[in-house]
Amino acid sequence: MTDQPASATPPPPLTLVTGPEELLRDRAVAAVLARARAADRETELHDLFAPGLGAGQLNGHASPSLFGEFTVIVLRDPQDASDDVIAEVRSYCAAPAEDVALVLVHPGGVKGKAVLDAARKAGAEVVECKQLKWESDKVRFAQAEFAQARRKVSPDAVAALVDAVGSDLRELAAACAQLVADTTGLVDRAVVERYHAGRVEVSGFKVADAAVEGRPEEALRLLRHALATGADPVPVNAAIAAGLRNLARVAGASRGARPDDVARDLGIAPFQVRKARGQLAGWSAAGVARAIVAVARADEQIKGAGADPVYALERAIVTIGRARDPG
Repeated sequence: MTDQPASATPPPPLTLVTGPEELLRDRAVAAVLARARAADRETELHDLFAPGLGAGQLNGHASPSLFGEFTVIVLRDPQDASDDVIAEVRSYCAAPAEDVALVLVHPGGVKGKAVLDAARKAGAEVVECKQLKWESDKVRFAQAEFAQARRKVSPDAVAALVDAVGSDLRELAAACAQLVADTTGLVDRAVVERYHAGRVEVSGFKVADAAVEGRPEEALRLLRHALATGADPVPVNAAIAAGLRNLARVAGASRGARPDDVARDLGIAPFQVRKARGQLAGWSAAGVARAIVAVARADEQIKGAGADPVYALERAIVTIGRARDPG
């Protein structure tokens, strides 16, 4: 391997990432890649989908590199591979290549059991990505998000955040990230309520998604429902602003760059990069600029410069819809 620091240890030859929670699967893959690049910054990545893989391709990617760099191969959905590829994966697990880390990403369940058994028998490092069904699990997840960001959060604040955001783990992670980015000091219940007051069935993020994706009528409907259940216009507008900021930042990055690389450069999560890329259709640079100005004006109106915060927010959503070119 090239440029390997003495203290860095590469990932194991085999890692099995399995379970239904997509966010945790993505993070497990990112952790393997980060570990590999800490050991060898020239690490080569092959991110493959098993259903479209041909026989021999896995072994081809695992063959020794011309320049001797470490290789990470991510093989997603091996349970849907052809019989030939499944046989190749099982054979590979029995005799992994040197300077290669194979990461099998499986959504859980019994399909593809032969591949799972082969990986486990070969001593793969197993990362379980179980669905977080219970509120206590989500509370622990949110606490870990704040701890990783080196921010203190009160227990009642975490409970309030989980209540407000709901069951989607990606949205919970995004809400934690938003509070970390937009606030300072202790995150207490008052901070959470200021950002997420009354959000039970409808979130500001859902309003933001509808607005950014060119569905102003749906955004207005969701907004009215959110406000009817006690949501405050301030955090809803903040969610729209965050969505537009991500859109602008991701638009400026290379479309050919990997989401993980763009996320690292921008300081956001890879799923946020993928989400923004999916929302970019129909947006021009000028349109995004007009939408951001509209949200900034709404922020002023909501925070005291205007007489009707709800009207200011509704007008911003309409302006955003007009700023985006539907064609």
